[in-house]
Amino acid sequence: MRKDVRILLVGEPKVGKTSLIMSLVSEEFPDEVPLRAEEITIPADVTPERVPTHIVDYSEAEQSDEQLYQEISKANVICIVYSVNNKTSIEKVTSHWIPLINDRTDKDSRVPLILVGNKSDLVEHSSMETILPIMNQYQDIETCVECSAKNLKNISELFYYAQKAVLHPTGPLYCPEEKELKPSCIKALTRIFKVSDLDNDGILNDNELNFFQRTCFNTPLAPQALEDVKNVVRRNMTDGVKDNGLTRKGFLFLHTLFIQRGRHETTWTVLRRFGYDDDLELTQEYLFPMIKIPPDCTTELNHNAYLFLQSVFDKHDKDRDCALSPEEVRDLFKVFPYMPWGPDVNNTVCTNDQGWITYQGYLSQWTLTTYLDVQRSLEYLGYLGYSIIYEQESQAAAITVTRNKRIDLQKKQTQRSVFRCNVLGARGSGKSGFLQTFLGKNLQQQRRIREDHKSLYAISTTYVYGQEKYLLLHEVMPDFDFLSEADLACDVVCLVYDINNPRSFEYCAKVYKQYFIDSKTPCVVIAAKSDLHEVRQHYSLSPHEFCRKHKLHPPQPFTCNITDAPNKDIYTRLTTMAMYPHMAQADLKNSTFWLRASVGATVFAVLGFAMYRALLKQR
Repeated sequence: MRKDVRILLVGEPKVGKTSLIMSLVSEEFPDEVPLRAEEITIPADVTPERVPTHIVDYSEAEQSDEQLYQEISKANVICIVYSVNNKTSIEKVTSHWIPLINDRTDKDSRVPLILVGNKSDLVEHSSMETILPIMNQYQDIETCVECSAKNLKNISELFYYAQKAVLHPTGPLYCPEEKELKPSCIKALTRIFKVSDLDNDGILNDNELNFFQRTCFNTPLAPQALEDVKNVVRRNMTDGVKDNGLTRKGFLFLHTLFIQRGRHETTWTVLRRFGYDDDLELTQEYLFPMIKIPPDCTTELNHNAYLFLQSVFDKHDKDRDCALSPEEVRDLFKVFPYMPWGPDVNNTVCTNDQGWITYQGYLSQWTLTTYLDVQRSLEYLGYLGYSIIYEQESQAAAITVTRNKRIDLQKKQTQRSVFRCNVLGARGSGKSGFLQTFLGKNLQQQRRIREDHKSLYAISTTYVYGQEKYLLLHEVMPDFDFLSEADLACDVVCLVYDINNPRSFEYCAKVYKQYFIDSKTPCVVIAAKSDLHEVRQHYSLSPHEFCRKHKLHPPQPFTCNITDAPNKDIYTRLTTMAMYPHMAQADLKNSTFWLRASVGATVFAVLGFAMYRALLKQR
């Protein structure tokens, strides 16, 4: 909403422009009227809309044409004043004033006009019969008010309507010629309807209507009032009410009715509560609330955010198969102005046998977005209406900013739930296979992935000592000379080489010595394609000797050329190293350490699956 309103009064000399302003301010008709009133500012606390209002007078005798043009360009609303007992002043409305104003304003942002018939105390008839054809001819005219500066009739109403024309304009909402809502308004109200339809059944039941009413107007509707609203819709259309709930068509009809009856402020209150500006676009303040992220801190979703996202998943998982079909994904994102997830997402998170994103995969993708690009995550949560449904000040309430990583190292414990592993290796070493195996895909399944659907990220959950954590794998492109800070910033490093390629390990050794030898970031060497014949590496030290020399864990054999479900132990190890970077390499080599972590992972994975199936039955 605007921070202030600027009202300009124009019209022929002697129609009473100055008298109207002075009567408003002094609440009595002035004995002496100057040629022009000084600019008046009405404080916010005495205006109905709580917005400061500036009222500007125009005098042909005191001001030049250039000064008039400047005032027109600054005005938010212009009142064209005529005298109801002076036909010439009425004719000048269309022959002079409206063309002049239109010539001085941009076609795409025309200023609203109010026609003001002053001196109604001097006649017994109304001028509305003459004015109505003018109002029908010009879309920019919001309304017409007949008033009298002398007996104070409709003076306050005049300036209220002028203020209302700025704060609650008809133009963006409604087309008077077609007598229907404009497409941009329909689009915005449709999103609001879908966000408010908490069970996604296509109607707003009484609970949802009351939640909507409370959200927008801070008060629920009495049962009889709810029935009255639905009865109004029933009387005017056949498909506005279904199963005693309000359909989308019924919802749109109500807003059309509000506007036709001059209650634009009702629709605008709804639109602004759901984040829209005067152009019916979601505001930057709504989509991107302020959030401070200090250096060496990461961003994660908190418990309430996951609960909200779970409810969104449940709302759209129509067949209750714990996965989102392409149609269900499209339905979920109908409240977005664009499709945020491309085909690469299906190769970034876990999917079912049909290639559909599972419940776990869905939460993983949200976790990934929040970690990599928190502003994008805030935007997405804004489209879904998180702050409205959870009654929070903004989406920022859904985000946890983790503490500085240095503090974690000092305290030898972490409160984080998401850990990043950068996967480096020469081209063709098996990095992509390592990522996809984490998502449960073997070599045969990986070969079916289209080149333009591939992803450089893979994220899923692992269990370390019974704690569920997210491990985010990032495949770093093999450009040794240009590794950026983002390529190096992570919690654990994975150096992958192909045991069947004699030149593969050399890249890993060089990267380690160049970037990680003095780093506190834990490193693991992966001996990929372990199902193939191992050849001697063309490097001064063998991979085992290199690891022994630099006190690294021995190379971990890995292959994705399997028929059974992939073994996830290596991913548990990576997560454990990311969680406990302070531990000595000797501890990490200890077999009982890995056994405790792996057994914990297996037990909790089984328990987690059982609990999820139980929850699914309840759903």
